Parts: sequence; structure tokens; C-alpha cells
Amino acid sequence: MLYRSIFDQVQDFMKDEAFNQQDKTLRRYLKPDLVIIDDMGLKQLPKHSGEYLLEVSMRRYENKSTIMTSNRPLEEWGKLLCDVPTAGAIIDRFLHHAHVVAITGKSYRVKEAPVVPQETKKNRKSNEPPTAEPAS
Repeated sequence: MLYRSIFDQVQDFMKDEAFNQQDKTLRRYLKPDLVIIDDMGLKQLPKHSGEYLLEVSMRRYENKSTIMTSNRPLEEWGKLLCDVPTAGAIIDRFLHHAHVVAITGKSYRVKEAPVVPQETKKNRKSNEPPTAEPAS
């Protein structure tokens, strides 16, 4: 198994491209039975990012398992990758045999955050952001 954020994956390819070692990076992403690419859409990706992701998704397609996480709708991936046709090709491969899991509601991190007592909320100025109280 290999776990990488999308941003780290792109950096891996960009770094190795500078040293003419893209094949080494590609083998790293093709070897594991499962690759998890996390956080698609949290940051604007550099130019040519879609090409790197497409290469990995094309070669893993129907051969090995890939999990992709994103908090952005698929319709925005073209903009995020700065390449609508490439995003379409990536999405096409991912969705062909996919099990899409849509998670709605509050983040579990927010749900598990300490609750600020009501009296603290009342004493806080309206323009101050809420703060977490240390757990006792």
C-alpha cells in the first residue's frame, strides 16, 4: 500500500522529472496493490499535475486498486488540474469500476472537538473566533 496526498504525488513526479527519473517514480506508484491519493482539491495544483495523475490512473486502471479522496465535486477537477480533458479522462477511469462514497455532515474532527461552555461563549466578544478549551 502507498498513501500520498495529491500534492506530494505531484511533487514526487516534478522532482524526479528534473533529474530524468520519472520512470522510477512511476514504478513506485504502480507497484503497490493499493494506492491512496488523498486531498484532491485542497490546494491549486501546479501546471501538468493532471498529466502525472492521468499516467498513474491509466496504468493502474483495471489492474490495481486506487482510492482517491476529495472534498470537491468532480465537476471542479478540470479547474483544479488546469486541464479539463485530462480531468475527464482521469474521472472516466476512476468511475468505471468505482464505489463512490459520499460523506455528508460535520467532520468527525469537529464532532470530537471539545465543547466550549455556554458561559465562555457569552463572555467572548462577537468578533473573536471560538477557541477550544483544554480537556480536563
